[in-house]
Amino acid sequence: MSFDIVINNGLYFDGSGAPGALRHIGIKHGRIDTLSLSPLDERGAEVIDAAGKWVTPGFLEIHSHYDAEVIAAPALKESVRHGVTSVTIGSCSISMVLADAEDCSDLFTRVEAVPREYVLPILQEKKSWRDAAGYRAFYDQHALGPNVSSFLGHSELRVAVMGLTRATSKVAPSEAELQRMEQLLEEALDAGCIGLSVMTTRLDKMDGERAWSSPLPSTFANWKEFSRLFAVLRRRGAVLQGAPNAVTKVNVFAFLWQAHGWFRQPLKCTMLTALDLKSQPLLHRFTRLSGWLANRVLRGHFRWQTLPAPFTLRLEGLNVNAFEEFGAGEILRNIKDPDELYAKVKEPAFRALFKQQVKAVLTKGLWHRDFSDCWVTECPDASLVGQNFRQLGEARGLDAVDAYFELACQYREALKWSTCYGNDREPIMRKLLASPWTHPGFADSGAHLRSIAQYNFPLRFLKYVRDAQLAGTPFMELGQAVRRCSGELADFIGVDAGYIRVGDRADLVIINPEGLTEELDAIAEAPMEVLGLTRVVKRNDAAVEATLINGRIAYRRGLEYPEELGKTQDYGRFLPSREVLPRRQPAADLQPTTA
Repeated sequence: MSFDIVINNGLYFDGSGAPGALRHIGIKHGRIDTLSLSPLDERGAEVIDAAGKWVTPGFLEIHSHYDAEVIAAPALKESVRHGVTSVTIGSCSISMVLADAEDCSDLFTRVEAVPREYVLPILQEKKSWRDAAGYRAFYDQHALGPNVSSFLGHSELRVAVMGLTRATSKVAPSEAELQRMEQLLEEALDAGCIGLSVMTTRLDKMDGERAWSSPLPSTFANWKEFSRLFAVLRRRGAVLQGAPNAVTKVNVFAFLWQAHGWFRQPLKCTMLTALDLKSQPLLHRFTRLSGWLANRVLRGHFRWQTLPAPFTLRLEGLNVNAFEEFGAGEILRNIKDPDELYAKVKEPAFRALFKQQVKAVLTKGLWHRDFSDCWVTECPDASLVGQNFRQLGEARGLDAVDAYFELACQYREALKWSTCYGNDREPIMRKLLASPWTHPGFADSGAHLRSIAQYNFPLRFLKYVRDAQLAGTPFMELGQAVRRCSGELADFIGVDAGYIRVGDRADLVIINPEGLTEELDAIAEAPMEVLGLTRVVKRNDAAVEATLINGRIAYRRGLEYPEELGKTQDYGRFLPSREVLPRRQPAADLQPTTA
């Protein structure tokens, strides 16, 4: 028997949660052809010796913001090199399905910290579709790296129906507009979208001139509007991805109620986010308890997305998204002109207000706001590197906030500093990762290019599990950890991915467990293909030996990527939901039957 690729001698995990077993894999015509107990005939095949390595299904990222990058540079190499073979776009109420290029750009660029001057021209050139059928047709013809699945974003849906001005106001949609939203959501599900994403936190703001600094349109919706759309999702078995209010979190209970399955079909919900935040050290208990409540008591189908890695950010000057969490910080975020921005922090009255509000407990969201836990990582004055702002302030006779502002004004974006928002307590992380009510996600790949670098999150998950086993304190079996990053996610969002079984598309990863080292947390910079930008990344290329997509090697350590990745249709596919039910026909369209 001849194969295109043979992988011999690997410890094989199928994505079901079963323990690893020594198997030899034959791949032919893009699919798993043979799983053998004995080594396979290597004649005519490309051979990979996986002795001492793990062979796992390709990982899924169910929360990316690759919406713009996948259009311009579809290889998505930074994810592929870390074993991710399927990504989901359209998260957080932002998608590029229905609205025009400028609307999509203004919804996306400031929220996801990708420069508008790069995104808007790409969309103006490439985005020829204005409906879900055209969106699907584009991806069916697009040369992809990883596979792609998609939500429809509620903010985009609102803009497409109501127009940008009305969608970002307190004006409620008319009955005709609500019906149009329902119709467009139905059409998106018909076209293969896996569900709807919504946003209720008002911290994320619009870009562009027309609605600059407005909260996203989804945040202006009332629960009547949400309920109408959620009813479509529930009826058709589609997924809701949402985010509760980041500060008050009160509306978490509204989402829990929407998900319940008492005397009805439960609404499948994936929500942001289960983190062990320094600003809210008991939050992890709330998310795990609420997951139990939603699933066990309310009989729902509810998961919190969690980040399986330290939540570390690299920041530059005054460019800090978390400033949106309180009034004085929001003032800074609303200033477009850099000179005006840096002049503002020199005003004594503003500094006094900033210092007062940065200490306010009730407005704390993601950021801990402790400047003694903010460390200079790069600066023209190398003597500052490695010190935090409290230390730098003490050396200058300044408050930590004053030291930060003075250095930011002096060096602007050349002052690079980092802080860890949370996920720094390993025992808590083990509990979050082991919880049946969480999913590994929230990597935000394709967004926050200068600050967040979580493209390797599945490897970090496996490192937690492998390290605990080596320490004699296991909290999860390795087969289950692999499933959590692959088959479990694919089953939840309802796409054909996440397994290695005979007949499956051959999306898989070969991992060297000896490469799961502390280097997984090291932040560096790397150029982005095509776009001409530089992003922060986390890499240790000793971990992934090879990534295969559709039975072809998409990445191999030492050889990098094949030239055709992202240029031909030999790799990824658009993955429609396999669980969304067909649309019900109106009663008038039903034909009478005869006995």
